[in-house]
Amino acid sequence: MQYDAAVTTTGAPMIAPSILSADFARLAEEAAAVTGSDWLHVDVMDNHFVPNLTLGEPVVKSLRAATDIPLDCHLMIDDPDRWAPGYAELGAHNVTFHVEAAGDARQTARAIRAAGAKAGLALKPGTALEDYLEVLREFDTLLVMTVEPGFGGQAFIDEMLPKIAAARAAVDSGHLRLLVEVDGGVNTETIERAAAAGADCFVAGSAVYGAADPAAAVRRLRAQAAAAS
Repeated sequence: MQYDAAVTTTGAPMIAPSILSADFARLAEEAAAVTGSDWLHVDVMDNHFVPNLTLGEPVVKSLRAATDIPLDCHLMIDDPDRWAPGYAELGAHNVTFHVEAAGDARQTARAIRAAGAKAGLALKPGTALEDYLEVLREFDTLLVMTVEPGFGGQAFIDEMLPKIAAARAAVDSGHLRLLVEVDGGVNTETIERAAAAGADCFVAGSAVYGAADPAAAVRRLRAQAAAAS
C-alpha cells in the first residue's frame, strides 16, 4: 500500500500493530507479517518511567532498515527531552513521548520535527487533556493511553472514552490539528467504541500478533473502526 506521511483525520482509520506483542527474536519477519498496516508501533521502555524494559535505538535502527512501514515510536522513558530527537534522526515517522516525563514538551516537539519526524504527545489515563490543549498545538499526534503504560495485554479502560471524544471535539472545532491515537486493550471488542468516540489511529498488540493471520487481523480491525466512525 502507499504510505502517506500526511494522513488526515478524514481518511480511513489507521491501524498500528504493536511489536510489544511480537516475537522479539524475529522482528523483521513479524514486521513483514503485518503488511498493509499504516504504522508499526514500537514501545520503548526504560524500566524507570514504567516498570518494564524493552528496546531502544539499536533495535529501532534495525527495524527501520527491515521494513517500509512507518515506525510509530512510543517513548515510555525518563528525560524524553534528551532522547526523543534521536529516534527521529534514526528515521522514525512519528515519535511520541509522555508529557508526564517531559521538562519542555514544546521544545522537544520542535526538536523532533526539526529532525524530520512527526511529534506526538502521550497522556496517561490519569492525566487531564484540558491541561495540555494549548501545548498540543505544537504536535501532530495525541496518544490517549487506554491502559496504564508499561505492559501489553491489559484491559481497555472505558473511562477514557470521554477523553477521546474531547480530543475529537478539539480537532473538529479547529483548536487542534492532529491525529487522535489510542493505545491499550484495543481489539475486536473495543475498537468500535474507540472509533465511535473519535479516534483516528488504533494501536493493537495481541489482537494482531495473537491472530493466525496478522495481516488479516489488521484488515478486520480497520473495517470495524471504519464502520463505527
